[in-house]
Amino acid sequence: MVVTGRLAIAAGVAALFVTFVLPSWVGLLAATAVLAALVIADVLLLGSPGALEFSRDPITTVRSGRSIEVELGALNTGDRILRGRLWDDWPASTHAQRRAHTLKLPPNTRIRLHTELTPEYRGDRIAGPVTVRLVGPLGMAGRQVRREVPARLRALPPFRSEKLLASKVKQLQQLEGRNTVNRRGQGTEFDSFREYVAGDDVRTIDWRATARANDVLVRTWRPERNRHVVMLLDTGRVSAGRVGDGTRLDATIEAALLLGGLAAAGGDSVDLLAYDNSLRAEVRGIGGKRLQYKLMHALASVTPQLVDTDYQGLLRTTLQRARRRSLVVWFTHLDAATVQEGLLPVLPVLAERHRVLIVAVTDPDVAAAATHRVDLYAAAAAENVLAEHAVARETLRRMGVRVITESPDRLPGALADEYLELKQTGAM
Repeated sequence: MVVTGRLAIAAGVAALFVTFVLPSWVGLLAATAVLAALVIADVLLLGSPGALEFSRDPITTVRSGRSIEVELGALNTGDRILRGRLWDDWPASTHAQRRAHTLKLPPNTRIRLHTELTPEYRGDRIAGPVTVRLVGPLGMAGRQVRREVPARLRALPPFRSEKLLASKVKQLQQLEGRNTVNRRGQGTEFDSFREYVAGDDVRTIDWRATARANDVLVRTWRPERNRHVVMLLDTGRVSAGRVGDGTRLDATIEAALLLGGLAAAGGDSVDLLAYDNSLRAEVRGIGGKRLQYKLMHALASVTPQLVDTDYQGLLRTTLQRARRRSLVVWFTHLDAATVQEGLLPVLPVLAERHRVLIVAVTDPDVAAAATHRVDLYAAAAAENVLAEHAVARETLRRMGVRVITESPDRLPGALADEYLELKQTGAM
């Protein structure tokens, strides 16, 4: 049982009555009896908490950093009015607003209560219990109960690089000759014949087709389609480093989502593996419009793990998934230890079977420190890091592995441009 401020006020009035009107044991007992009678009557007239039924969607999704309203349905199945307060409890990281609600439910009435949630970072949040405090018609006493109403809020990656997707897809369409002026793109897959015009490369003339026709015909080409892209996300301790406003993993997820959307538009299928010492998330053989949805949900709960990445295990898992020649995009870090102990032992095997592209996010603060000569020690340390990365890039390039290193805000665009170049040159 719970009591309210109204009972405290009534008790204060009773105390004044006993003090100034009937200052005796009789007055005290009378005042106490009246208060007790009011409380008992209020509790007896109270509607049953068991008559209150709740319902809501089991899962709600929203991009991290954005707000969404979650709905809680409440139904009074009893024969009395239910009055009181309700609190819809969510974890603090959801920044719940308007989670306290006033109840006044007539019998057989349903209402919908809304709470605004704004998760700051990716991941699933489990709803806490719904707390209900019902009071009687006098508002002096009541009962408080807690109900478990299972629900989950899934905060997806923010995907800020989505604003680049439309322009990159347009570039891809221009390469494929599907733009508004129908300009033929270059590539390695045969597309069709057309008449020769001045300025065409004579090496594109198809003499057999020309012999069967009345005009000189040239072959046109389009970028490769129906290729396979495998994205590897290193979720070990190297992905936990802070870069800009987030972690290295956050920056690579942004780039991976943009590449996934572009690859789907380019007619390619995509696999994704998030791995450290075990497989954390996986998307297999998806293409088309479903790809973006699958990627965002798969990556929603992926977080950096403070463990050393098992590169041999990652290699075995990749080779099991990628049976045919593929473009393997490996998101990792280029510090000396990672390259020497992790990448170099496994890259020869991987590069022999697939086209490999190493993608690493750089820290803009390190680049800024290298040019800030006021603090010589910090500048020297930053120069050392930059030199270490340069050596790593050169080592990988000598192995025939392409490397992209950019700051978090520029990495998605740079990766998309590299993909377009690979499509155009037929290097996938």
